[in-house]
Amino acid sequence: MTRTIRVDWWWIYGRILLNKQCYRKPNNYLILLSGLSASQYLSEGKKLIDEGISDFLPNGKSYPESIHEAMSYSLLAGGKRLRPVLVMAASEAVGGDRPAVLPFAVAAEMIHTYTLIHDDLPALDNDDLRRGKPTNHKVFGEATAILAGDALLTQAFILMTRAAGMESIPIDCILKATHEMASALGSTGMIGGQVVDLESEGKPINAETLEYIHIYKTGFLIRACIRCGGILSQATESQLNSLSRFGAHIGLAFQIIDDILDIIGDQEKLGKDIGSDLTKDKATYPALYGLDESKRKAEELVVESIKCLKEFDNRADPLREIARFFVQRTF
Repeated sequence: MTRTIRVDWWWIYGRILLNKQCYRKPNNYLILLSGLSASQYLSEGKKLIDEGISDFLPNGKSYPESIHEAMSYSLLAGGKRLRPVLVMAASEAVGGDRPAVLPFAVAAEMIHTYTLIHDDLPALDNDDLRRGKPTNHKVFGEATAILAGDALLTQAFILMTRAAGMESIPIDCILKATHEMASALGSTGMIGGQVVDLESEGKPINAETLEYIHIYKTGFLIRACIRCGGILSQATESQLNSLSRFGAHIGLAFQIIDDILDIIGDQEKLGKDIGSDLTKDKATYPALYGLDESKRKAEELVVESIKCLKEFDNRADPLREIARFFVQRTF
């Protein structure tokens, strides 16, 4: 029997964790790299994140070397660095700057990499390929892969709560952004979505359950990255509400496109196994709606997401371009 799950969009769109002292009217904005396409902006952001990872990741030669090697293996394997770039883009959209939020952005990538390592494990998706390389457990074994994911998640919270490197950001805003991220990851957030995803394999599900899985499993982390960028750069209440709505829309759109690419994508470009959703009888949008309708839904979500940014000027253009990139991406 299919379980009906109510998705609380008001909570997703409107939950504000900030006190008023973390709001400010934006004044002297950083001038953005205007005119860049989404791919160019992501490329520039990726370079900054990769440099930051090298600075913030524990030394690979530190004892015990095996765990640090496993952490580095997955974290340095490549990837779009989309989530940390969204932290920086949201910060810039409200008047912040990249260097100020870089430690937090790197932490977001560590969190994302932890989720990938654990997702690939035999007990979950049992995948062999990630970012064009053998998955962590294939190289280091299951036990070390589990611990590497745990260590990356822990290291992320060390970075998010470390004042060094984020001196220009009020401590209470760092605390609230960290709480925001933790809330997005727990059993009522991303983990909850993963559990329902596992429990739904091979079973008929309704549209509401499918939406729950995608919003919670993938959308919550994407939305949290955007909200955290705004929180750290002291977005106004109105700005943060708009960023929340934007993040909710693109988070769901991203996972719908991921579902589509699992069917029609190029494995070499994606850097991971394709067709696994069909093999495992996963709950996906194409399975329920078909490819064309799924693409239409993703495009509609992106259009609505951009409307959510109407109060922002051209400093939010990177967010707009990244949203458009979501439905055009092939990797």
